Amino acid sequence: MPIPQDVTGDEIDKDVRQELQSLPKTLAEDVAKNLVMVARLIDEDPEGAYGYSRVALRLASRVAAVREAAGFAAYANQKYSEALAEFRAARRMTGTVDLWPVMADCERGLGRPEKALDMAGAPEVQKLDKAGQVEMRLVAAGARRDMDQLDAAIVTLQSPELASNSVQPWTARLRYAYADALLAAGRESEAREWFAKAVEADRDGSTDASDRLAELDGVEFVDALDETENENDGENEVDNTGGDEDPREESAGSADATAAQDDDKD
Repeated sequence: MPIPQDVTGDEIDKDVRQELQSLPKTLAEDVAKNLVMVARLIDEDPEGAYGYSRVALRLASRVAAVREAAGFAAYANQKYSEALAEFRAARRMTGTVDLWPVMADCERGLGRPEKALDMAGAPEVQKLDKAGQVEMRLVAAGARRDMDQLDAAIVTLQSPELASNSVQPWTARLRYAYADALLAAGRESEAREWFAKAVEADRDGSTDASDRLAELDGVEFVDALDETENENDGENEVDNTGGDEDPREESAGSADATAAQDDDKD
């Protein structure tokens, strides 16, 4: 696959670059460029990212960072079986538990929420950092919802991290998941409160909490463009009472999108 000229390979993380030092220099550069493209495209063009990840995998399948990148690209394309295999390979190579939550989420994607819950209770979870433990909690709550255990999902998300007023990278997503679970359980007023809290913590727009909040508040976003008015009350009719035709000029108005917004919206 073609690599844009502005991609040098030097953009990759220094730890990944160090891993690639085990490869011949030219090969390492090619792999690095493909990994840069995976990272660049994975959010906006997952299929493109997947293509570059396959090239990197073909070039250097024995490099853990390559297997991990291939796993995330497959995951972004909902190829959960393939993603799980790549994550497992990366974990065997590194011996770390960092990928445990996303591996559990792959089990959910494969329709095995019970397996995801088993992983949530495994000793590996205790070895995760705080962000990893929160991620594992989100996956476990999702598994509960997959099994129609809404109350259990709500309880799973109740934690010191949820109650904390401190805003961390995971705070918005945790509050959002809690609000969404409350709403699914029919607890609308509590859900609104937590969607609002998610909005407060969502500094980079990682959730659609503001939209969800607006929906609960009954706010409608209108995108209206008035068409040229049709004949109305004879305005566009020809005056035949005598003399020349006197067609009246049509009026075309366009209304900008209006949004009446009460509060915030998730």
